[in-house]
Amino acid sequence: MKQEKILIIDDEPDIRSIITDILEDEGYQIESAENAAEGNEKFNDFQPDLVLLDIWMPNSDSSDDEGNEGLKLLEHWKNVGSLNQPVIMISGHGNVETAVEAVKNGAYDFLEKPLSTSALMLTINRALETERLRKENERLRQESGQQHELIGSSPTINEARRQIQLIGATDSWVLLTGEVGTGKNIAARSLHIASHRIGAFVQLNLAAIPAENIATRLFGVEFDGQQQIGCFEEAHLGTLFINEVLDIDLETQGKLLSALQDQRFLRVGGKQFIEFDVRIVAATNGDIDEAVSKGLFREDLYFRLNVIPIRVPSLRERKEDIEEIAKFHIARLAKQNNLKPREIDSEALVSMLEYSWPGNVRQLINVVNRLQLLNPNAVITAEEFISSVDREIGTSNSSDSLTIPNYFELSMREARDSFESLYLQYQLNKVDNNVSQLAKNIGMERTHLYRKLKTLGIDTKK
Repeated sequence: MKQEKILIIDDEPDIRSIITDILEDEGYQIESAENAAEGNEKFNDFQPDLVLLDIWMPNSDSSDDEGNEGLKLLEHWKNVGSLNQPVIMISGHGNVETAVEAVKNGAYDFLEKPLSTSALMLTINRALETERLRKENERLRQESGQQHELIGSSPTINEARRQIQLIGATDSWVLLTGEVGTGKNIAARSLHIASHRIGAFVQLNLAAIPAENIATRLFGVEFDGQQQIGCFEEAHLGTLFINEVLDIDLETQGKLLSALQDQRFLRVGGKQFIEFDVRIVAATNGDIDEAVSKGLFREDLYFRLNVIPIRVPSLRERKEDIEEIAKFHIARLAKQNNLKPREIDSEALVSMLEYSWPGNVRQLINVVNRLQLLNPNAVITAEEFISSVDREIGTSNSSDSLTIPNYFELSMREARDSFESLYLQYQLNKVDNNVSQLAKNIGMERTHLYRKLKTLGIDTKK
């Protein structure tokens, strides 16, 4: 996990030395400064996650004259807008007025000397946890354009939401199942939002990662003194969403099981175990019971992941939600692009209800997004909807229609590459970008398929 950095600014060498020893023993990275000027310089260079700042230090122009340089420095950081981390004020001359002024200027808390080690560590831990939660909430607010809740009012989706809210407030691990495009990623994010975990929500889509790279992405890597953290460290104190878990090969499954059982792991190439606290939410659109029975997925790992099973229903099972979902996404897209939302006439709605929606909610979103953006007319008609669906390529993530080139006007190589690109895009969309499933469906070895996709410039991470 990330080694958090703490800056100590205090004019007393003994205080700096003692606090440094204590915090380094706790695993923090420490820098220190003896006055406000040096502290400000190190603040800008070191970019700490937390600052311990003495209020009473010598003025910059005289080592004999003491002043409230720490409080002035805190006020300076606030005024220039560079205070993005908690600051804990410390002083041997503490009083209520000073503490109040410090908090007004953005200090997280105020501690009096002599410092109690237990009080110091408690305050630091609380400050850092509060900051992690603030950053995570800010990140979620910035992603407000994303959907974080399953839309609909049908009994089926109401039950799925009820389960998510009930289980989300716990630390239980969850296995999400359901067809492609039903919204398992939204369900996973909803579980995280409903939880009390202060860490990040980290999504790992295994279908878009070559099998040989999965372990590195999960656990990180160490090579020639360089370190690269993986998803477990990124999601520490938060939620790790492992999408398309059936794509993990048996060897990596064993490593994953060991890590989940012991709550610790080794980076690839590493020698020191790293402990973690992560909630696991796994998902698959495949038949995991069949994979277990065929020996393709470890039974012990299945039982470890399948603590709470939640099934996300297909759109066919909740057709009464189609109108609500369509209007929700039309309104959202219109607001994002400063457009007037289009209405859906009754015949178009009937056509939507009669359609089978093989790509589920994702396909519905793609269709209504295209209808909203590509036609200025106020009302969506049945003919327009049917024409739009006819242009759909399976469960495409793209709003582009399929355009067939005139192969006879191309060279042999251009025609072959063009056909292969369209063919692979079509097949890839059908399996929701699951390269392993695509390789099985078209009878191509997976490594060779990855090279082909890369050569043709086909993005598998959409």
